[in-house]
Amino acid sequence: MNRTVVFISLLASVLSGAGRLRAAETIQANPANYRALLAGLKPGDTLSLSAGTYRRLAIRGLNGTSTAWITISGPDSGPPAVIVGEEGSNTVEIFNSSYLAIENLRIDSLGIPGAFGISARYHEENLTHDIRIEGNTLVGQNGGQQTDAISTKTPTWGWIIRYNRISGAGTGLYLGESDGTQPFVNGLIENNIIADTIGYNMEIKDQISIPEVAGMPTGPTSTIIRNNVFIKNDQSSPDGDRPNVLVSAFPDNGAASLNMYEIYGNYFVHNHREALFQGSGRISLHDNIFVDGPYEYAAVVLQKQNYPLQVALVYNNTIYTSGKGIYFGSRAERYDVVAGNLVFGSTPISGAITSQSNNTVDSIARASKYVKSPSFDLGSMDFYPLAGQCQGGPIDLSDFQTNTDYSVDFNGTSKVEGKGAVVYRGVYAGEGSNPGWKLQASVKPPIPPAPKRPPTVVWLSPSSGQVGLTAPVTIIGSNFSTETRVAVSGGDVEVSEVKVASATKVIATLRIARGATSGVRSVTLSSASGNSNAANFRINADRRKD
Repeated sequence: MNRTVVFISLLASVLSGAGRLRAAETIQANPANYRALLAGLKPGDTLSLSAGTYRRLAIRGLNGTSTAWITISGPDSGPPAVIVGEEGSNTVEIFNSSYLAIENLRIDSLGIPGAFGISARYHEENLTHDIRIEGNTLVGQNGGQQTDAISTKTPTWGWIIRYNRISGAGTGLYLGESDGTQPFVNGLIENNIIADTIGYNMEIKDQISIPEVAGMPTGPTSTIIRNNVFIKNDQSSPDGDRPNVLVSAFPDNGAASLNMYEIYGNYFVHNHREALFQGSGRISLHDNIFVDGPYEYAAVVLQKQNYPLQVALVYNNTIYTSGKGIYFGSRAERYDVVAGNLVFGSTPISGAITSQSNNTVDSIARASKYVKSPSFDLGSMDFYPLAGQCQGGPIDLSDFQTNTDYSVDFNGTSKVEGKGAVVYRGVYAGEGSNPGWKLQASVKPPIPPAPKRPPTVVWLSPSSGQVGLTAPVTIIGSNFSTETRVAVSGGDVEVSEVKVASATKVIATLRIARGATSGVRSVTLSSASGNSNAANFRINADRRKD
């Protein structure tokens, strides 16, 4: 065969293949054609739904990739694309799909009992993971307490649920199965408002084991719940009173037994019949605001539910409630710390707690001595510290160094920014006028992305050394990197053997000269992004005998 003919044939074949491997598209859709277009979506595609009313959304077998998600989106502004419910079906159902985003839709289940807003069910038959639910409004899931706005009943991971508004549902988020066999792991739930639910604002169920599902994380992961607003009203709960938020245990051993819930920056408001928060398993609970819990019960409850409380790290929260504040109904079997909290209530901190320190507690009648405008009223409450209040000695946050954002407050401000050390109690690291978000029944805006932050030092251990000796020092903080350097003021302390163990931990050796004078030196860390705050290191006189 002529070589030219062969070349042309091969070129035609390549071009034909390239046509089949088309570039990602934005595909316009309307209520008349969206179902036909849905099945043809490929990685990277966006199905853009025009304003209008759509009968259900059944998503089957749509699999993007980690770098090319499939997106189904409504208009960014103006009249919405509304997905409406039907008897006998969930309003949005996801089956065997991954790397899929659902954005900017109004999802209305029309009050139909059992018509969930967004659902992934059918247990292990449904391999669904890496789903992003973002910027949606979910209403009409009020057909009963067991009707959920968002529900997962399949082993799943990698969900991102953020910037959503959920109002009046039976249950806002119900993640997992009641028998503990359908775990929800490695999720991110952030910047949502979930209000006026009949039962839970959110519940994550027990996880008794991790099934053998392809891709399911088996090593330690965290589900992060941050910067959400959880509000209840006084409507009845016919199937039983429920906390605003409940998180349950991980497996006792084996895969996922070291998983954590990291819960921070959230705003919990009003529940006179149950706790604002209840948790078991392994929990980090920090920099949250809890207001107006029950009169005869605690606002924050840590205890064994179906399975034990293992780890409970409770720090830098602000609580204002008529009844008990923080209550441990059972002892954490492995470890607990309750530190740096600001609690106003009838019994601020109580129960089976092993380690508590540096908390400021008082009655709600005296709260106005500490914070700007203590109140149960959404329109007027302001728990920012008054000048000179809600402070004490430096707090050691070393136990929490692996927690995400442990070194920043409710507003995202460094906890050492104002005073050079962690001295404030409660959620705010400042005093006077609150520069951050005003507490309200709306989506808490995300903290704006900042340029790379300079190192922050929150603790030195030890914080002193003797003239003429060598002191190995562990420096705990944040934003450390391989380029981080350590310096000590005064010129009579040599720094060597600097090891950056992690983004929150540096180990260095300080060699104190024999001729050094006693007193306080400043330890600072530096990198290309700037210099840290100064931490105090005291040099003690040589008391050794010649």
